[in-house]
Amino acid sequence: MLIGAGALERLVAAIFTAEGCSDAESAAIARHLVSSNLAGHDSHGVIRVPRYVATLREGRVVKDRKLTVVTENDAMAVVDGGFGFGQSIGEQAVAFGVAKAAKSGIAIIALRNSAHIGRIGGWAEIAAEAGFVSVHFVNVAGSMLVAPFGGVDRRISTAPFCVGVPVIGEPPIILDFATSLVAEGKVLVASNGGKSLPAGALIDPDGTLSSDPQSLYGPITGPGPRNYRKGKGSIRAMGEHKGSGLAFMCEILGGALTGGGCAGPGERRVANGMLSIYMSPQVFGSDNFFAEETRRYVAFFKSSRPASPGSEVLTPGEPERRYRKKRLAEGVPLESETWQAIRATALAAGLDEKRIAEIAE
Repeated sequence: MLIGAGALERLVAAIFTAEGCSDAESAAIARHLVSSNLAGHDSHGVIRVPRYVATLREGRVVKDRKLTVVTENDAMAVVDGGFGFGQSIGEQAVAFGVAKAAKSGIAIIALRNSAHIGRIGGWAEIAAEAGFVSVHFVNVAGSMLVAPFGGVDRRISTAPFCVGVPVIGEPPIILDFATSLVAEGKVLVASNGGKSLPAGALIDPDGTLSSDPQSLYGPITGPGPRNYRKGKGSIRAMGEHKGSGLAFMCEILGGALTGGGCAGPGERRVANGMLSIYMSPQVFGSDNFFAEETRRYVAFFKSSRPASPGSEVLTPGEPERRYRKKRLAEGVPLESETWQAIRATALAAGLDEKRIAEIAE
């Protein structure tokens, strides 16, 4: 089914308002989740709503949290999200980093204890819109999903990495990916009848490669929140030893250096850590050269002859912009299982069928 972005955003916001979140926080959650769908990253979009509500009700996420500053100086800060929703905590952390970089030219923000912080590219886009280059190393303390290169046992979170580059007069360049072969959310999408996983994206305890979401979640019966702790398999690291090595560094920088902790054994509260570096091109004394050279290189990069007739070479961020244009015009596609899970969550939150229909229209 297709649903308009505005209607979907209103429905998601209404669910979180009904669950006791402030209007501002509910709007932030809805805005960023739907924005992920618009960018084509359905794994970090509204499919997360049932899981978010479940974690709120279980007390693992705290509504309407504000960042607390643990320590800071002119160019850096350690901040704590208090296990608040990542969509509002992330906004606060990026705003804090951009404001500090505006004064010093560069800023490093170590964020710890944020609930699922969503699509990292969204934060890089905000920084780029403000004129700053940003680099983000992210981990998920309390979450082990990925097997390291050469292993079968879970030892790493999906550990995203992201770089955002502003280009004056042009859309920003946004590189954003999980260091796992696929994000856990893509396994979630596949489990709900969405796009199938690439062959060999998962690995079973005996070393057999798999693309069956049940390797990660265990037996699947119908729509609803999935629990990756019920499966015995793992997601594989992307890029063999290179992706595994980058994931390792995301754990160290996003987890150990921020103070939030790395992936590890035992029951731990799931939370994101994110080490972010914000840089003003002006502080390097090369803002004009930087913009001109970046535009020149983008054109040179894209001028490579396509490997397949009729295709083209794309820069990081181009696919997301195309998805956004198409989905804003046509609507956001949702699998039936995903829509039914959201609808059930809305009903459980106290919205009746008439109210859901009114919002959806």
